[in-house]
Amino acid sequence: FQSLDYDRCINDPYLEVLESMDNKKAQRYEAVKWVLVFAIGVCTGLVGLFVDFFVRLFTQLKFRVVQNSVEECSQKGCLALSLLELLGFNLTFVFLASLLVLIQPVAAGSGIPEIKCYLNGVNVPGVVRLRTVVCKAVGVLLSVAGGLFVGKEGPMIHSGAVVGAGLPQFQSISLRKIQFNFPYFRSDRDKRDFVSAGAAAGVAAAFGAPIGGTLFSLEEGSSFWNQGLTWKVLFCSMAATFTLNFFRSGIQFGSWGSFQLPGLLNFGEFKCSESDKKCHLWTAVDLGFFILMGIVGGLLGATFNCLNKRLAKYRMRNVHPKPKLVRVLESLLVSLTTTVVVFVASMVLGECRQMASTSPSGNDTLSLQDMSEDINSSIKTFFCPNETYNDMATLFFNPQESAILQLFHQDGTFSPVTLSLFFLLYFLISCWTYGISVPSGLFVPSLLCGAAFGRLVANLLKSYIGLDHIYSGTFALIGAAAFLGGVVRMTISLTVILIESTNEITYGLPVMITLMVAKWTGDFFNKGIYDIHVNLRGVPLLEWETEVEMDKLRASDIMEPNLTYVYPHTRIQSLVSILRTTVHHAFPVVTENRGNEREFMKGNQLISNNIKFKKSSILTRAGEQRKRSQSMKSYPSSELRNMCDEHIATEEPPEKEDLLQQMLERRYTPYPNLYPDQSPSEEWTMEERFRPLTFHGLILRSQLVTLLDRGVCYSESQSSASQPRLSHAEMSEDYPRYPDIHDLDLTLLNPRMIVDVTPYMNPSPFTVSPNTHVSQVFNLFRTMGLRHLPVVNAVGEIVGIITRHNLTHEFLQARLRQHYQTI
Repeated sequence: FQSLDYDRCINDPYLEVLESMDNKKAQRYEAVKWVLVFAIGVCTGLVGLFVDFFVRLFTQLKFRVVQNSVEECSQKGCLALSLLELLGFNLTFVFLASLLVLIQPVAAGSGIPEIKCYLNGVNVPGVVRLRTVVCKAVGVLLSVAGGLFVGKEGPMIHSGAVVGAGLPQFQSISLRKIQFNFPYFRSDRDKRDFVSAGAAAGVAAAFGAPIGGTLFSLEEGSSFWNQGLTWKVLFCSMAATFTLNFFRSGIQFGSWGSFQLPGLLNFGEFKCSESDKKCHLWTAVDLGFFILMGIVGGLLGATFNCLNKRLAKYRMRNVHPKPKLVRVLESLLVSLTTTVVVFVASMVLGECRQMASTSPSGNDTLSLQDMSEDINSSIKTFFCPNETYNDMATLFFNPQESAILQLFHQDGTFSPVTLSLFFLLYFLISCWTYGISVPSGLFVPSLLCGAAFGRLVANLLKSYIGLDHIYSGTFALIGAAAFLGGVVRMTISLTVILIESTNEITYGLPVMITLMVAKWTGDFFNKGIYDIHVNLRGVPLLEWETEVEMDKLRASDIMEPNLTYVYPHTRIQSLVSILRTTVHHAFPVVTENRGNEREFMKGNQLISNNIKFKKSSILTRAGEQRKRSQSMKSYPSSELRNMCDEHIATEEPPEKEDLLQQMLERRYTPYPNLYPDQSPSEEWTMEERFRPLTFHGLILRSQLVTLLDRGVCYSESQSSASQPRLSHAEMSEDYPRYPDIHDLDLTLLNPRMIVDVTPYMNPSPFTVSPNTHVSQVFNLFRTMGLRHLPVVNAVGEIVGIITRHNLTHEFLQARLRQHYQTI
């Protein structure tokens, strides 16, 4: 995994852009960003519309054929034929979904862990490509239509993020011939903001919750945030919600512009019957039961995550190393098992329950009537006499959204035995399903599983304790929140999503308390499901902060001291050698501190020990750089003062020259013209290899490759002023896929030519002292979105560099163990 660089490179081409920027250009730039944010929201809403339309179409087709077959065969005794028909539909859909994942493997799963990694600064290969969103959208509608216990809401977040990453670029690898000259937003920093907006738009389109989508992007997704981004993300979420709402309302009800269906998942309106005067949505007494349900939901979520983690490890060991066909067979096995369980449970384990009267009163709204009709239409009467319905078939032989509405709003009761069996079967099969090679979401299965648990609690409280005042729909909602919170461990955003989906602000307190208790209970045992899958993939994700005991370490303890560096003026042969023999993505630009070294050799005890150490027992640069970084705190202040006095006494008188003239000359020739014939990575003597290196800036691999690709160099007989200059647009033209050094044809370049890298390096990157505490390093690295953090000592020498790998939890733990061993 490669890191993304969210820090701006303030080099000469970028400064030229800033010099040419005025208020009008800045306002135009901001206006273009707002237009693109709106377009991202609209496109994400259209993706959700596409998925919802075809899921509804395929599901209705499948259930219509199978239901007619079941009704006929229940009298003729040919239920095996009905099962074969259902298997034919489901296996075909799942097989096609698995083939799409073979085309683009990163399209598997919900995509939320991958987007979380991307916004954290890790570039997961292929995660935001056009091919990914096509395979994701088509694959998830096939998975849901195929009867798997997966949801289409989670993949909407991934789809929205891909739209946000690709739309502002106006180009794609899959559509190479379609290219527009659009030089804006050609950096990881700009793309990150659009990906945050797209992920929020995906949540908003899935649940009809624009505020919840914004908070989801802030809480669960983005590692870096700023105030200006908040309003754009909310605007993008609103655009996605109302685009989806507009088209769905028009297509399903024919009332364009009525905005009746805000999201893919709608929980309906929670309302007590007017005839029941004792009914309340919830009371203060119910809070105690909600807290207990939160504890149980946290335990169930921790169990779900533990089982799913073991399954994921088993797949990594025994399924993924085998041919890709094995993954398809596993998906088909899961589909086969799910279909047989659903069919047999509906036909054998269901109970016939009395159908309740759901005729709405004249005061009820139109939406409530529509909801009641929808609930009645989804009731299944398999093998049951008139005025009764099969409660198990009603839950299994319906789309998951309809089953959730049944548990939330069906006035008729579900048998406690049916709810228990349904919960157990759904729990186990959902856990088995999440992680197979199909696009799949986890939100809706978790909500449905938790709703069954909450409805079971309500039934038990009504039947055995005699609490007739409780509202079953509230307990189903709290159970759904408890189980989902125990699985994903989200708090703020999930609270707002559930409140917006129910359109009932009075549920704010119980939902919040339940989610907090579920998260605390689950965190006692393991992490959330998305964090578990991130760790299993080995992604170097940076958490919000480090542990307290990590402050026993300093920057010098965790830095990488073995450096590969370049000079301000370097021959092409040296640059090519460095780029072809290393995989580093940034190189310090340094000069050898020869003047200081002569002073050190005159008898300065502090540094002469370092020189003696280098000549006698040097093994690696690591030991030398660590010794140099720790040297300023290894000697008492009195000894340092004596050495400083000795240094001043032996110092030669400076040349009498105008100080202003020196500064002017230094401004235009800031670096000595060093033209090394060899790369620092080649064979040098120990004294040459470990000279003190004065740090001047940081140059990226992509910048060096671009300079070589475009022939930016000059000959030794010329001055560096004759070197061609590249603009900022030319430097970023190949973003985000710069050419590889091994693919460049450099036969036309003279290897003795010299490249002046100083105009293109970042002369002012963030740096830290070797004595900086790890918590300070971590906060600077994470909040600023850095990719490389040079460690520079008090005299301006670079002694190491810190990357994302040096700040991962595993690396810090290993360094802390070494620290304890040396004490």
